[in-house]
This record gives sequence, C-alpha cells and structure tokens, in this order.
Amino acid sequence: MKSFMIIGQFVPGNSLIHRLDPRTKLLIIFTFVIIVFFANNSFSYGWLTLFALILVFLTKLPIAYVIKGITPVWFLIIFTFILHLIITKDGAVLIEIGAFKIYEGGVVQGFIISLRFFLLIMVTSLLTLTTAPMEITDAIEELLAPLKKIRVPVHELALMMSISLRFIPTLLDETEKISKAQASRGVDLRTGSFKDRIYAIVPLLVPLFISAFKRAEELAMAMEARGYHGSEGRTKLRQLQFSRIDYTSMVVYLIIMVIFFSIRAY
Repeated sequence: MKSFMIIGQFVPGNSLIHRLDPRTKLLIIFTFVIIVFFANNSFSYGWLTLFALILVFLTKLPIAYVIKGITPVWFLIIFTFILHLIITKDGAVLIEIGAFKIYEGGVVQGFIISLRFFLLIMVTSLLTLTTAPMEITDAIEELLAPLKKIRVPVHELALMMSISLRFIPTLLDETEKISKAQASRGVDLRTGSFKDRIYAIVPLLVPLFISAFKRAEELAMAMEARGYHGSEGRTKLRQLQFSRIDYTSMVVYLIIMVIFFSIRAY
C-alpha cells in the first residue's frame, strides 16, 4: 500500500527543487493552490498543467512514479467527474440512454473540476517528496512567525503538521500489516456485498486506531523524556537562508503567473 501513496514520503535527491529553501516551495505551492481556481479557459488550464509537469521534471522523479503515487485519489477524481455528468444539465445533449442524459456542460465541468483536483494533489505531493519533514516544520514556523505576537503557538502547530505528514507512511505500513494478518485469519476485505465489506473493515480499524494511539503516547513520552517544552529557549542546528536560486525561482514563478493571468484574460 505504501508504494501506491507518495503523500508524506520524502525522496532524498539533489535536484533543483530539492535545493530550494522550504519556504520558497511552501510559498509557491500555497499560491498555486489559490491560482488554480482562477483558471477559466483551456489555455490557462493548459499553462498550469505544463507548469506542474515542469515541476515534476525538475525534481528528477519519474512522472510514472508520481502518477502512480496518487493512485488512491484517482477514485475521488473519477467520482467527481461522474457526479458532474449526472447533476449538470447545461448545454447540448451528447448521449441519451433512456431517461439518463449526458450534457456537454456536464462533461466540461466534470473535466475542469477533476483537472483542478489532479493538479492540486500532484503539486502538493512534490512538497513532501522533495522536502524533509523537519525542513517543513522550520519553514512553516518561519512563515507564521508574525503570529507569535498575538500568542499563537506557531511552533506547536508546525510540529503537529510535520508529525502528521511523517506518520502517513507509517500508518499505511501498519494498515497493510493488519490487513494481511486479518486475511490470514479468514477475513475477506475484497469480495462480498458493500455491507459485508463495511463490516469486514471493523477488524481492521480497531487495531489500527489502537496502534496509532499507542504510537502517539510513545512519541509524547519520548519528547517529555528529552526535555521538550515547546519553542521556549529552543535553538536550531540549521538556519534557513534564501540563496540566489530561491530569488531566481521566485522571479521566474512571478513571470509564469503574469503570463497565466494574461492568458486568462482572453
């Protein structure tokens, strides 16, 4: 199961994206998530898709590996597309099967929403693939530092996000082990009616939750034993610092966004 999920995994490397400051990557990805919703025609969507593919190329990770890694969300993407085919009634009728009709507007809207979902998942996955969890924690803490003035526990929030990302692959491994153990005991998770499958998941979820709570308790005890008390009086071994490659990347990204909004205007 872990081989089919890249979210939360870190792949060491020396690519251009790997060498970027984590704050640069967070800013680019955060703004990209917002800008995706401003696309309004085929040219703007094509430009964003090209940008996402270039990012994958710059990571030096195989595109097939990235596409395979988002396999678990393909169901949601396809479901979203089918849902729009059913509920959207705009445009000309393309296919008519009895009382069921597929409209042109449903196909277009379903494709657009599915493409947005795909781009968001693929680009955000590149963050965890090219950035170590500790770097993500430091970057979030640095970017949210102004909120400390209003007593927001920035360090603790950043740490929780980092731990959550770090334990995604661990929980996937644990799920796979439990499912194999239950299958060896005769629990069938793949066949039968939908109701039978729901009941079969219960023996999988109970030990998974117990294992997750146990890991959380062990982690909390380990942090307390090492004297962790939040950000107060805490120093860092590695200080984040923007380099020439970060400034160049930001300028290039701004140019790409200017071109995007120019294309969007047509």
